[in-house]
Amino acid sequence: MSTTRIIDVTYVAVPASAARPPETIKLTEMEALWLPIPVLQHVLFYDGAGLPPFDSVIQSLRSSLATTLASYAPLAGKLVHLKDTGDVAIACSASDGVKFVAAESDADARRLAGDEVHDLQTFEQLVPELDMSRLPTSVLAVQATRLDGGLAIGVTVHHGVADGRSLWMFVEAWAAACRGETPGGASATPCFDRSVIKFPNGEEVVRSILRKWAPNLPDNMCTTLTTQVTPPMVVGEERKRFTRRTFTVDAQHLERLKQRIVGVGEAHGAPLRRSPSSFVAVIAMAWTFLARCKTSAVDDGEVFLVFFADIRQRLDPPVDPGYFGACLAVCVVTLPARDLHGAAALATAASAVQEEIRKMAEDPLARWDFMSLVVEGKIPIDRMMNVSGSPGFRPYDVGDFGWGKPGRTEPITMNHDGQMALVRAGDGRGVQVSISLLQRPHMDAFTSQFLQLQSLG
Repeated sequence: MSTTRIIDVTYVAVPASAARPPETIKLTEMEALWLPIPVLQHVLFYDGAGLPPFDSVIQSLRSSLATTLASYAPLAGKLVHLKDTGDVAIACSASDGVKFVAAESDADARRLAGDEVHDLQTFEQLVPELDMSRLPTSVLAVQATRLDGGLAIGVTVHHGVADGRSLWMFVEAWAAACRGETPGGASATPCFDRSVIKFPNGEEVVRSILRKWAPNLPDNMCTTLTTQVTPPMVVGEERKRFTRRTFTVDAQHLERLKQRIVGVGEAHGAPLRRSPSSFVAVIAMAWTFLARCKTSAVDDGEVFLVFFADIRQRLDPPVDPGYFGACLAVCVVTLPARDLHGAAALATAASAVQEEIRKMAEDPLARWDFMSLVVEGKIPIDRMMNVSGSPGFRPYDVGDFGWGKPGRTEPITMNHDGQMALVRAGDGRGVQVSISLLQRPHMDAFTSQFLQLQSLG
C-alpha cells in the first residue's frame, strides 16, 4: 500500500461579495434518508505531463473553489440538528469554509489510472476525511494529492445534500472557474430551494424518517445499516474486504450489446418494446452476469435489481434542472434467478428494467423510500444488485481544471456486495462500470463473462 502524507489543511471561505443564502435549508424526505449512509466520494486522476508545479495547482484550485462557492455557498455550511423542531438542515451561516487538504503520495499515478482492479486502500487516502457520523458536520471537503507522475483530486460530499448529478454539477463549475471560464447550462445556476419539492405533509414525513432511521440524533447516525439489516450491510473498515474492478464498455461494444439484446428478444419471441438505452443495456448485462455468478440455473428464488432515477424532470411540476440536492426515486426489478440463466436472459432483464422505469415515471414520488425496502427485509440484500450513477454523468468531460481531462475517475465509497457505479466513459460515448464484490471467485466469473461477451464482436 502506498503512503499519503498531509501537507496542509486550509479552509476556503465564501467570498464576502457573494449573495447571502438562507440561514437554514431543511432536508427533504428524499435527503433525510441518506443520513445513515452519508458519504459520497469520488477521485479524479491526472497525468503529470501537462501539470503546472504542485504549488501552482494548489493555488489555482483554492482560488477557483472560492469563486465557485459564490454560487454554491450552502456547501460551505454545516449539517445540523434543529432540536426545537427535530429537523436536520444545512446551517449556511455555521461555516469555517470548505476543508481543503493538500497532500502527497508515493503512489504511481499511471498505475492507479490504469489498473482495472482497484487499489482501494490507496484510493481511500486520496479523498478527504469528514466525520459524518454525528451532527453538526461539514457537508463538503476536497483534497489535492501530488502523486508520482501525476495528481489526484478527491471530493467528499454528504449524500443528504447532493446526489450524483449535483456532485458533477459542482465539479463542472469548479473546473470551469479554475480554467477562468463560466460554465454554461444549469450548472451555472444551482438551485438550493427545497420548497420546489412538493410532498403531502412534507415536514411531518421528514421528521418521521428521522425518528425511524436516525433515532439518536445528533449522534450515531451511521449505525442503522449495521444493526437492522439482515445480512448486515458492510460499512467502514469492512469495505476493504471487497474486490473492486472497473470495466469499460466502449461505444463500439455498447452498440453491439444493444443489438444483441434486441436480437435475443426477437429470436425468443419476446421482442423489446423499444431499443434499450445505454443505461438499460449495461445494467441488464451486469445483472445477468452477477446472477449467474451467485445463483444456479435451478435456483427457485428471486434476484433483485435496485437502481436510482433522477426525478427532477419527472415531477409535476418539473424541478429546475439545476436543483442541488438529492432528488431520487428508487426502482426495484425482480426476476426468478433461473430467468437470468436462460438463452433469453439479456432481453428478459432489459425488458424488465424498461418496464420498471415506465412504472416509476407514472408516479415518481411514490418510490422515494429506498431504506424501507432494504432494511425492513422486503429485498434480501444478499440477492440484490445495487446500481448508482448514470451514463449521463460526464466526469471526463467536465473534470478539466485547465491541465486536460482526467485519465480516470472512480467512486470510493461502495458498501455492498454487488454494488455497481456508472459514468460515461472517457471516450465520451461508452460507459464505465465499477463493481464491488465480496468474493474473489464471483469477480473472476463476472470478468470472464464480460470478456467473453466483448470478444463476440
